Amino acid sequence: MNTGLTQVWLQGPLIVGAGPSGLAVAACLSQRGVPFLILEKENCIASLWRLRSYDSLRLHLPKKHCQLPHMPFPKEYPVYPTKQQFISYLDSYAKHFSIHPMFGYKVKSADYNTVMGVWRVVANGSEYLCRWLVIATGENANPAVPGIDGLTSFGGKMMHSSDYKDGAEFRGRKVLVVGCGNSGMEISLNLCRNGARVSLVVRHKMHILPRDILGRSSFGIAVGLLKLFPLRLVDWFLILSSRLLLGDTRKVGIIRPQDGPLKHKNTTGKTPILDVGSLSKIESGQIKVVGEVQRFTSNGVEFMDGKVEEFDSVILATGYTSNVASWLKEEGLPRQGQSNNTISSWLSNMKGKNGIYSIGITGKGLVGASIDAEGAIEDIARQWNSNRKHTSSKINPYM
Repeated sequence: MNTGLTQVWLQGPLIVGAGPSGLAVAACLSQRGVPFLILEKENCIASLWRLRSYDSLRLHLPKKHCQLPHMPFPKEYPVYPTKQQFISYLDSYAKHFSIHPMFGYKVKSADYNTVMGVWRVVANGSEYLCRWLVIATGENANPAVPGIDGLTSFGGKMMHSSDYKDGAEFRGRKVLVVGCGNSGMEISLNLCRNGARVSLVVRHKMHILPRDILGRSSFGIAVGLLKLFPLRLVDWFLILSSRLLLGDTRKVGIIRPQDGPLKHKNTTGKTPILDVGSLSKIESGQIKVVGEVQRFTSNGVEFMDGKVEEFDSVILATGYTSNVASWLKEEGLPRQGQSNNTISSWLSNMKGKNGIYSIGITGKGLVGASIDAEGAIEDIARQWNSNRKHTSSKINPYM
């Protein structure tokens, strides 16, 4: 196989991505004595959290549900750790398990060689050959920008939420937030608290739940109830609690889907909003709910209902897409340009064929990433131990 690239044979798995999912996999491998190599395109671990998240971000779920395998959060951390606390936890995690990713290595391509029975991963002029490939890049690799007419003609400040840090610079400005997921809601709240005049685009029906019910997290309560009751009853409880604690969201222009929040998540992949104060600002009129955008103008927006309004700034809280389809050359994988939902569906199972594993791409957040990591490593370690005597003797300088 003469490719003109420097070939590096790996005894163990190659992990692509040094976010929480990649770190979880590496720690589990380390605990099982299986060698590995991590390639990370950025110059740090957890780049999404460190470089592309707003300063006021906190974990949406309690820390006990978000900790990575084999290492809990520090006891002194609050129930919902801050962004910086989570980053510090990940730094400590990497140090504790002696995880040293190769930074600045962007994967150009990865394909399976059926003759040799190995994966060929090309990055930075080298070709890495391995039996197991772990995709841990997550679903949030590239900012998703909506194809709204006139997007480039808007003359004010426009940014994706990945570039938003704090609302102080928007004080006194009229800001439109496009996207009403958890990020859009929380950015709107942060803008409002910093004195901006905020409008929030709400296009679809959605569930808003209180983050906590009687001092306990809604998520934790739901997890406990699902062990005892069917999903439809747990959904009923969550909706009833939401109406009692938050009121009727229809009054502020937010309509709930017909399905309950858990069923809606399972069928559409759309996560319920966990309210941390945004709804009260909407009810008081400090955050204005508006409808779908038809097109941007040089100084504002024309909405689908025909209304025209001027804005100083626009923040696109429109989520992210996976970049896996741009470099994974595997038969049957949706090609770039197809929806991220299609890609996620293809990678929805933790284990694929030919020794490929996808971690943190199932839409289950940090909870799912940890479960997937432990499951994948159990499978890899079993194969590693059974075939250890037959492992290639070629030297890998990185192991």
